[in-house]
Amino acid sequence: MRGLVWMKDGGAEYAEVDLGAELTAVGVAIGTDPVPYRLEYTLRTLTGYVTELLSVRVHGAGWHRALDLRRSVHGAWSCETKEEGNLGGPSPGGDVNALGDALDCDLALSPLTNTMPILRHGLDANDGRIDLVTAWVGVPHLHVTRHPQRYVHLARGRVRFEGEGFGADLTLDGDGVVADYPGLARLMSGNASPAW
Repeated sequence: MRGLVWMKDGGAEYAEVDLGAELTAVGVAIGTDPVPYRLEYTLRTLTGYVTELLSVRVHGAGWHRALDLRRSVHGAWSCETKEEGNLGGPSPGGDVNALGDALDCDLALSPLTNTMPILRHGLDANDGRIDLVTAWVGVPHLHVTRHPQRYVHLARGRVRFEGEGFGADLTLDGDGVVADYPGLARLMSGNASPAW
């Protein structure tokens, strides 16, 4: 079990992560864009870092949203949502039928969810490139969309991430956890394994 702290331009994130053949995590984040919010999540994967559950609760002044996003062992996605108050913007949830080929969730602004495809395909240590689709969860609205992404091994402990007109060279720690995501977050503490 590791306690991880990322500092972000618009907030911070703390997660308690158990990383083995499966990943489990509970975390909390605060952010400022488009409005101030506090977010709590639970993440659980199956063997091979394939998403099983992402449960998210987020609230701000006068509003609250919740999302339980699940993927069955057979690949079927489902979600349950709640919404109170007036945040504006898209409603939580989305068309899960569009997610059929997705193995991963991707919680926006959280570097933790980038770890799953990197470890599953061994891109933290081995040459390779993978194109995939994720169930991307926007924050703070918790709207779910199909999101194509690409990960490319650059060097040991370095991976290029690309997704819909955006790219960043990620630096990983010795466990394959994102330690530096330029423009998003930097790992400040996490009783980390030695870096590459």
